[in-house]
Amino acid sequence: MLKRAAAEVLVQAVRLVARSDSLLFPAAVRGLAAEYGRRAAPAPAWVGRLTGREADVLRLMAAGLTNAEIAGRLAVGPATAKTHVAAVLAKTGARDRTQAVIAAYESGFITPG
Repeated sequence: MLKRAAAEVLVQAVRLVARSDSLLFPAAVRGLAAEYGRRAAPAPAWVGRLTGREADVLRLMAAGLTNAEIAGRLAVGPATAKTHVAAVLAKTGARDRTQAVIAAYESGFITPG
C-alpha cells in the first residue's frame, strides 16, 4: 500500500487480504515492468504453454482484478477463476500473483501502456 492511499482504498485492501486474495497496484507494476521491459530477452517457455483462457486471466491479473472480478469478466464461477489463476502461477513458476504479473511484463507477454 502506498502511504498516500485513501482510507476507502485501505479498507478495501484489508478486506482483500483478509480473504486471502492478493492486492496489486497496476500503475506501480506497470512502472516496474517498464524499467525491466527495456531489456530484450527471449520469451520464456511458459509463454507458449498458457492456454488462451489462462492468457486472458494473466492479462486481467495484470490489470489488478481480483478472482471475483476475473470470474465476472469471463462469465465463469469464482472457483473456475481461482483454478485458472492457480494454473497461471504454476506455468509461470510464480509463487504469487505479483510475481506472475512481473514475469508477464518482463517477458514481453504484456507491455506497459
